[in-house]
Amino acid sequence: MKQEISQRIAELRQQMQAAGVDAAIIPQTDPHQSEYIADHWQVRRWLSGFTGSAGTLVVTADKALLWTDSRYFIQAAQQLDGTEVEMMKDGIAGTPSIEDYLIQNLKPGMKVGVDGMLFSAQQAQAMRKAFEKHGLKFVTDFDVIDEIWPDRPTLPKDKVFVHAEEYAGESAKSKLARILADAKRQDAEAAFISPLDEIAWALNIRCKDVKYNPVTTSYLYVAPEGSTLLVDEDKITPEVAEYLKSQGVDVYPYAKVKEFIAQLPDKKVLIEEARTSTTLTEALGDRAVMGASAVAVPKGVKNETQIAGIRAAMERDGAALVRAFMAIEDALAKGEKITELDVDRLLVKYRSEMKNFFDESFGSIIGYGPHGAIVHYEPTVETDATLEPNGLLLVDSGAQYLDGTTDITRTVALGTPTQQEKHDFTLVMKGHIALGDAVFPVDTRGAQLDVLARQFLWKEGLAYLHGTGHGVGHFLNVHEGPQTIRLNNTPIPLMEGMITSNEPGLYRENIHGVRCENLVLTVKAMTTEFGEFLKFETLTLFPFDRELFETEIMSDDEIKWVNDYHAEVYRRVSPLLNDAERAWLEAKTAPINK
Repeated sequence: MKQEISQRIAELRQQMQAAGVDAAIIPQTDPHQSEYIADHWQVRRWLSGFTGSAGTLVVTADKALLWTDSRYFIQAAQQLDGTEVEMMKDGIAGTPSIEDYLIQNLKPGMKVGVDGMLFSAQQAQAMRKAFEKHGLKFVTDFDVIDEIWPDRPTLPKDKVFVHAEEYAGESAKSKLARILADAKRQDAEAAFISPLDEIAWALNIRCKDVKYNPVTTSYLYVAPEGSTLLVDEDKITPEVAEYLKSQGVDVYPYAKVKEFIAQLPDKKVLIEEARTSTTLTEALGDRAVMGASAVAVPKGVKNETQIAGIRAAMERDGAALVRAFMAIEDALAKGEKITELDVDRLLVKYRSEMKNFFDESFGSIIGYGPHGAIVHYEPTVETDATLEPNGLLLVDSGAQYLDGTTDITRTVALGTPTQQEKHDFTLVMKGHIALGDAVFPVDTRGAQLDVLARQFLWKEGLAYLHGTGHGVGHFLNVHEGPQTIRLNNTPIPLMEGMITSNEPGLYRENIHGVRCENLVLTVKAMTTEFGEFLKFETLTLFPFDRELFETEIMSDDEIKWVNDYHAEVYRRVSPLLNDAERAWLEAKTAPINK
């Protein structure tokens, strides 16, 4: 594999030389600026061998470098070892940005090339400005991957299906009207939508084009005279075509998107420049109105039908997890071999038996011992560790159900926990509880709450570098915006109806990792003379490991939070279990005390 990476990079350099390109930038995305992408767009992975979901490859005549963030430092170091690709620790002091690196290492007049379909208008504009200021040329027509990737996977061919209104809670026709109303408020007459999850939400359609994310490869044009879904027509069944027609939506070939844009009437079209490729933005020209997404906030704020659905899905998910963790404990007690991949299979087995199950919501992170310190570690045949009756097991997993998306992390002790394991876990849980129990005014942003989750770690000189919370879709992407809970600011506040993760962690390299994650729903708290206040309702229903709590450093209120949460878990999940499973859950949710 290492030799193949070198050969692929060498072939890319030949194409660069032929095109007069001195540096090529290859992102991990697709023409829709997606985080999770179909195999057809896994260009950076194919070129570098690094499989993480975040990272950008830069290739020059004599260097190959990969920028990735703290979630992947350990993984990238392992996967790039033995190749010429060097890891650049993005976000760490002393690591230059891609632009700064190229400005420092290229000479004036040299050319930086990208595929403009893979860079948003916002990204391309910023890069062009930075490079041209220092005498470098920037071109967006460097697309040579088909020339060097002979067996490149084709675009997905899965069929589109309708996500019934009984789950979605609103018709596509109603959503399209809302999108047009928002476009009008932003001085546009129509809207062109690129993000795949926004299109899936707007039209109440789903597909299996992207692993774990039930979206279809497409674009959507929304206009008063009628809307158009640009999609491979072979993916549309007669039933779906009839459904789309009933919602005022025509179908046009996905591959002809540039042609479609060229023939649009001379009217103002709303686009989100951060999520629309620079190639298509340039094709729109003066017709493009740069504005905020007309979909992100309506999609992020769940309606009552969706909220009822996710509550029910969480109960079933909790029951599935009870069975999976019982099976793990049983295998260890019997001395049977059980590995990280076996845990993954157990999670899928029991979830797939549940009503409305569709798929996993992401690749499960199953990290035993030192593997738990690799934030986004996914076991492979080569790395699969055997569990022993000692140490910590970190399990971060989730499911896609027709009525909701789940995402949960639990860290459990497989034997008698050490003092350090208990202390680390309890510090993380104190932050989890502080955030989960927060009450805050309307218009509060996630960055204003993030410190609640980190404070107890910081007091002991400990930290984690990833975000504390991300938005979660409804039978859609497990990661969605517009809200976040993290150190860097996101301008969109936490709004009533939004679902967000609460997942502080702590990672000791080569020792263990701890992460504790629930999904929370933003709900009304109270109204006083000082205004309206919001709080979180915890949606996830599965116990934390009672054996890992160092109750001596917990307040009475924190202990009460754990006991109240566990009582709710038992109340909601136990009716779905048999007698043995209920007994197991009863023991796992018994009160903790100082």
